[in-house]
Amino acid sequence: MGLGPIFCFWRSDLKLDPEGLEGILKPAVEGLGFTLWGVEYRSSQKYAHLKVFIDHQDGITVDHCSDVSHQISGVLDVEDPINVPYTLEVSSPGIDRPLMKLEHFEEYIGSTIKVRLSWAINNRKNFLGTLVEVKADEIVLEQDGEQVGFPFNAVKRANLMSSEFV
Repeated sequence: MGLGPIFCFWRSDLKLDPEGLEGILKPAVEGLGFTLWGVEYRSSQKYAHLKVFIDHQDGITVDHCSDVSHQISGVLDVEDPINVPYTLEVSSPGIDRPLMKLEHFEEYIGSTIKVRLSWAINNRKNFLGTLVEVKADEIVLEQDGEQVGFPFNAVKRANLMSSEFV
């Protein structure tokens, strides 16, 4: 008797994981003098969108994004990590920058952030509060005078909130 179907949850349109994708892009970005803030990858079965966030202590201009886009395009042409047609977008993380890694959260302790979770904690998925602490893999916010903690892997999206929007 043969084996039943085997299900693989790996994306067939991406030849490596997001960290691997970041790994092939980082040298190109840093070689131009910028920091790779993070990478967002979204796709359907026929099309993908790769958004690369770059940062620099003196800020980011449209020309910087263009230069990095040109460099990254060359790397993607050689490495060929995406199996479907895609668009490449290079951008500054901006004033309401996404917090994508634990290091990002650590950098902004004391700041107001907005967090959307993948699953509910205390019957909620959305939080807006002051980032109080980052420990191991847990993020702690203070909201309405109470502290709430959640695991980093529960974070679907998080953004720094500029004071004008709070």
